[in-house]
Amino acid sequence: MSDNRGGSVASTGTTNSQESQVASPVKAGKATKTTASAKGGKAKADGKVKAGGKGAKKAGGKGGKVKIAASGTYSTRSARAGVAFPVGRIHRLLRKGRHAQRIGAGAPVYMASVLEYLAAEVLELAGNAAKENKKLRITPRHLQLAVRNDEELNKLLSEVTISRGGVLPNIHTVLLSKMQQKKQNDDSQ
Repeated sequence: MSDNRGGSVASTGTTNSQESQVASPVKAGKATKTTASAKGGKAKADGKVKAGGKGAKKAGGKGGKVKIAASGTYSTRSARAGVAFPVGRIHRLLRKGRHAQRIGAGAPVYMASVLEYLAAEVLELAGNAAKENKKLRITPRHLQLAVRNDEELNKLLSEVTISRGGVLPNIHTVLLSKMQQKKQNDDSQ
């Protein structure tokens, strides 16, 4: 039996909060509080458990910085999926876009991982283009060079205009003078 103060009533009728750590329900409809040692974390004043105690596991997102406790704590869907892109936001946008009547739980996770992969691919190629030009900062010009020099990305982004990107350096051989044509033919062979 327990009273309203959170301690337990012993068989003699006295309260002893150290003897038993089982707490009474706070209000009707609310979950009961349990001790921090049962959940494997650090207890706060309001009875919630902070992640990172016994049984805590590292999540995949953000380089493994987010910890998920054994039970009872919250973590983002991005952290659980191990992606950096926001799974919850993508799910909301899929629902608001009215692309379909129903959106499965795995659809935003899959889409977030695909978008993250494409972003990483473009940034890697743009970083290489920046290094070739001996620059430390990626500019729209580097993005343009990266996308247009990659066959698959060029096909994917064929209808896209990158602002301040410029064009690929290319002069048609008909427009060159005869000396330059011979020089270019010698270089290609």
